[in-house]
Amino acid sequence: MTTRAAFRYFCFLFLFISFTPISSFSQTELPAFVNGDPLPDAPELASRGEFQVGVRSLEFVHKGQLDILNAKEGKAPLYDRPLTVEVWYPAKDIAEDAGLITYDEVMGMAGNPNRPNIPFQFHGRATRAATPVSAAEGFPLIVVSHGYVGSRFLMTYLTENLASKGYVVVAIDHTESTYRDAGPFPSTLLNRSKDILFVVDEVAKLGTSKGDHFLSGVVNADRTAVIGYSMGGYGALNAAGAAYSAAAINIFKGMTGGSNALESRGMNNEEFKKSYDSRIKAVVAFAPWGMVQGAWDTETLKGLKVPTFFVAGSQDDVSGYEKGIKAIYKGAVNADRYLLTYMNARHNVAPNPPPADVLKPGLHIDEYYRYAEPSWDERRINNINQHFLTAFLGIHLKGMEYQKYLDINADSNKETWPGFVPRSSTGMELLHEKPAGQ
Repeated sequence: MTTRAAFRYFCFLFLFISFTPISSFSQTELPAFVNGDPLPDAPELASRGEFQVGVRSLEFVHKGQLDILNAKEGKAPLYDRPLTVEVWYPAKDIAEDAGLITYDEVMGMAGNPNRPNIPFQFHGRATRAATPVSAAEGFPLIVVSHGYVGSRFLMTYLTENLASKGYVVVAIDHTESTYRDAGPFPSTLLNRSKDILFVVDEVAKLGTSKGDHFLSGVVNADRTAVIGYSMGGYGALNAAGAAYSAAAINIFKGMTGGSNALESRGMNNEEFKKSYDSRIKAVVAFAPWGMVQGAWDTETLKGLKVPTFFVAGSQDDVSGYEKGIKAIYKGAVNADRYLLTYMNARHNVAPNPPPADVLKPGLHIDEYYRYAEPSWDERRINNINQHFLTAFLGIHLKGMEYQKYLDINADSNKETWPGFVPRSSTGMELLHEKPAGQ
């Protein structure tokens, strides 16, 4: 072998060793990435908590609700509204080699011939029907509301993570608003906040029941937070006190042939006033929809008084940013509130990463963009969301000393934010406003 050939050979060998994945040298493959797993540069509080995680499904029925999709001449019949929820909770006695859970999901949109429902599966780190951990005062409750359309499995990276940190997390499948059963928009407009408040009540009853229900003595609904994404954010804000405007109510009438059903969630309505739930101690609103469309005004936003953490993309082309999410943040003057902005992101600042199935040839690009962000790695967004929600909810539901992670320079480019790997906190902004008069 000539000197030059030998040099080339050793260069090739060096490059091969340097860039060949570790798994190529081992008979045992490294574990696959699962939604919510921390990347190497994940901020500090993104890591899982001390608890193992169990998961179960529950079925609720909200009786005697307005069937707005069958309204005629402004009047709607009543129906019993079914709601499926998924519950993640702190668990015990799970074998270390229990492995991964498989979630069954579909892509597509019911009723759209160009986007038929296509089943797929993805993994999580939880165990079906595991034994719950008991706590002296019960674990705080978090209720999660997906977008339109979506499902209760849209944010498992977050639901599992929070359950591992000592919360009972309940994600709702909003009837007539999921991939499987998407119906016309008026159902979502009317029912989002009503579904959320109903589920809080139902879970609270189970938590205080004397029977053998797995949630009995496990959940404490007196310390509740609501997390909503897009239309879920729209519903979460209303459930927490931000009444819908007169303009929104009039628009709803036009969409439903004159029905005044949305008035029940308006500022001057007695039903709305009575529905205020003081157990809700905090709200997280990912890209909440509605401000651009007139869902709120300066007066109705004043009704939001609980601490609220907004998350947005500066280029959100669904909910709007300056006149949408940021306008809600500015207008909610009676709330202690934060606004985390991912610069150049659009609307998808909340979901799991895109599943591998959506990369198959021939699928509609919107299947991919149910999940993906064009300017950000969704896994990175997931880790940052885990970090900030751990801090925010830990403060307001558990009284934890996490304020240092929120009292930071607004511009992430000026200095590394606390809890972030050096040089990693770029492209974000965190604003904070205290309630008026403070």
